Amino acid sequence: MNISIKPSKINGTVNAPSSKSEMQRVVAAALLAEGVTTITNPSYCEDAKAALNIIQNLGAKITINKDSTEVYGGLQPKQNILNCGEAGLSLRMFSPIAALCEEEIILQGEGSLKTRPVNMLEEPLKMLGAECVTSNGFQPVKIKGPLTGSSIIIDGSVSSQFLTGLLMALPKAPQNSQIKVKSLKSKPYIDMTISVLEKFEIKIDNSEYKVFDIPGNQTFKPCNYSIEGDWSGASFLLVAGAVAGKVKVNNLKMDSIQADKRIIKALELAGAQIEMNDNSICVTKNNLECIEFDATDCPDLFPPLVALTANCKGTSVITGVERLKHKESDRATVLKNEFANIGINVEIKGNNMLVHGGKISGGRIFSHNDHRIAMAGAVAAISADKEIIIEEAECIAKSYPAFFDDLETLSS
Repeated sequence: MNISIKPSKINGTVNAPSSKSEMQRVVAAALLAEGVTTITNPSYCEDAKAALNIIQNLGAKITINKDSTEVYGGLQPKQNILNCGEAGLSLRMFSPIAALCEEEIILQGEGSLKTRPVNMLEEPLKMLGAECVTSNGFQPVKIKGPLTGSSIIIDGSVSSQFLTGLLMALPKAPQNSQIKVKSLKSKPYIDMTISVLEKFEIKIDNSEYKVFDIPGNQTFKPCNYSIEGDWSGASFLLVAGAVAGKVKVNNLKMDSIQADKRIIKALELAGAQIEMNDNSICVTKNNLECIEFDATDCPDLFPPLVALTANCKGTSVITGVERLKHKESDRATVLKNEFANIGINVEIKGNNMLVHGGKISGGRIFSHNDHRIAMAGAVAAISADKEIIIEEAECIAKSYPAFFDDLETLSS
């Protein structure tokens, strides 16, 4: 599906989508809780649907309503093949959870997930008592438990998602466990994981993100859980306000621990006008200047940051390019090439991305089936000289199905 976005002024109010990152974690924890967990303000994007499908196949019973989801937990696998769709978090998070089971379980995915590495799973899961075989470091992943618990060392430099899975699964193991982590990236996502687990009354001791001590034989207690608004999706809307008018986004917690809340800092550095309340933020266009910004712990902000800095005077430097290789696309290269197609010069120098601000021309942007590239292209289009056509725009359903509808609501 191709969508044409014309230059426009932005003005209005919308609600942020629900956080798919938090939703997937809560869904996993609800599976491990004996009893009914009620999830309000749920996300039903494609990644969230994949997680819900996985826990059903692992034994949970689910009732889906418009404004809530009820999960009756219980780990009793019904199928031995789990389809993770294109959700990298689900593949890496549910592998340790599947290792709690004695049956062999195969986790596999579709599209870009076939090229995302999972080699970090094998050795640690074996040391924890389970069997784990990948296909030369990629999916499908064959798992056979039970996970017993132990002391292990893992590398956190590629992704924190596997650590999230271990923190979810090991409280259910019969033995105490300790995880030593080298070079952990995306620490805010681990904060989110631990925060979710605390709501289910699970105890984990975090020593400076280097050592995690996890008592075994813990019990997940079901609860009522309200999913936060998603700062990742909202970042595109906020950038739209900064470059083309004024936007107010509701359903956002100002004290959120989500990594992508740092979009506020980037907008402040660029010079946008910002007003914040308890659960909303308003961003208004202003003269925008180039910025220097470290996105190492919030790599999903690269696409909206490129859309923002393309509109800034001068050359902006965004650090953290090394985190972009194993996303839905090779995002650094894709951003460089696709923004060149609309008149913006983006350079990659080591771990830095240099965005030379200028006038955005019309043209075409190929999403590479990457939801964040499609949304970045759409935001770039609203301040362009001419329309921009987004190719394969349907990929936004992965995280923010209503994005184009919301953008249209704001456009005039």
